[in-house]
Amino acid sequence: MQKEEHPNRHKRQVVQGADMVLNEDQRWSLVDLLAKQTISAGTYKQTVWDVIGELTVKPLTGIPVAFAVLYAFWSVFGSFAGALCTDGFFVKFFDNHFLPWMQAIWPDPNSILYFLFVGDPLADNCFEAFGVLTSGLFIAIGVVLPAVLIFYLMMAILEDSGYLPRLAVLVDTLLHKMGLHGYAIVPTILGLGCNVPAITATRILETKKQRFIMMTLLAIFVPCGAQLGIMLEVIPESVGYVMLFLLIGYVVFGYLLSKIVPGTNPEILIDVPPYHMPQRANITKKLWMRTSGFIINAVPFVLLGVLFINLLYIGGVIQWLSDVFAPVFVHWFGVPKETAGPLIAAFLRKDLAVAQLSNIEMTQYQMISAVVLISIYFPCVATFVVMLKEGWKELLAAVGVLFAVAFIYGGIIHAIGILLGVA
Repeated sequence: MQKEEHPNRHKRQVVQGADMVLNEDQRWSLVDLLAKQTISAGTYKQTVWDVIGELTVKPLTGIPVAFAVLYAFWSVFGSFAGALCTDGFFVKFFDNHFLPWMQAIWPDPNSILYFLFVGDPLADNCFEAFGVLTSGLFIAIGVVLPAVLIFYLMMAILEDSGYLPRLAVLVDTLLHKMGLHGYAIVPTILGLGCNVPAITATRILETKKQRFIMMTLLAIFVPCGAQLGIMLEVIPESVGYVMLFLLIGYVVFGYLLSKIVPGTNPEILIDVPPYHMPQRANITKKLWMRTSGFIINAVPFVLLGVLFINLLYIGGVIQWLSDVFAPVFVHWFGVPKETAGPLIAAFLRKDLAVAQLSNIEMTQYQMISAVVLISIYFPCVATFVVMLKEGWKELLAAVGVLFAVAFIYGGIIHAIGILLGVA
């Protein structure tokens, strides 16, 4: 009598053989078997959020939405940080009340301590005073803090709503040509707040090639929120040109690095969650964590930077550096030789360096060139330290690329100005 075969025997054999080397047909059979045992079919009802989710991923509709979101992001950023907080309150408070009070109570306007901590006794605004307790506090609290606060608030809303993963899918094709994939947009946007967490966020990328390219592009072409806030205050009419030069450099040099740097560039694999309303608890926690981190890590560097630059001015170091590098600054980059001072300050804080440019007489195009040069010249010391933690070999390679890019791209920008007749 023939023995009857158990109906699940074949299934057990397939599952028990899963640890063996299977051919392609066997693997698909195993997938089908597991799917039947774990997935139950139901009736799908499309919601409004599902429709919006599809529209924001497809290029035809997603790209206009992305431009609209980024435009709204920038508009709120500029209006809140620049017009409402800085110009509407902090400029009036610091220039009309705090600066005159500091100038009145500090003894001996001709002393070195007065120059270091209060600044120019004839200054009528905190930007021109450039003292530790005047310009230092004004830049850190009156300009940078509102910019960072509103940036991180909007960033947290985009994260918690589920839009960022869709933006990553949308820009994947472009970033893939730069040796990256779509999720590199996350550290890029984070870098517009602060390069320090952005460098750390490069760990979400899969390969060393992707992490190196992203870290290098962040250090060179992505200005932090503090720097953007100062730019909106010092050169509001030229911020668009500066960002255009940085965006072009980001894409072009990213493409060149993808061809030079060895390694692989895998396809994007990302979970796209459904849209949902941002949770107030999540927004509050992210906002507090990131803003408090900025206050602790960045504000001391702003104050230290003002003190350090003032000491260099007193010692004649800035003048000496200006004379030594004058041929490079004037003839190659097309900026005044006095830009040496801000370039030194940029190593401590780039926002501080941009603020210092406001005291140098130059044309609009020279100002644009100088701001771009400061942006691409060298990462601030906090970013430098974080890059060092990612590996000293990667840091040395990134610094080498950085100096080459700054020299080449700075010269190209000057050449464009000459061709346009505005340099």
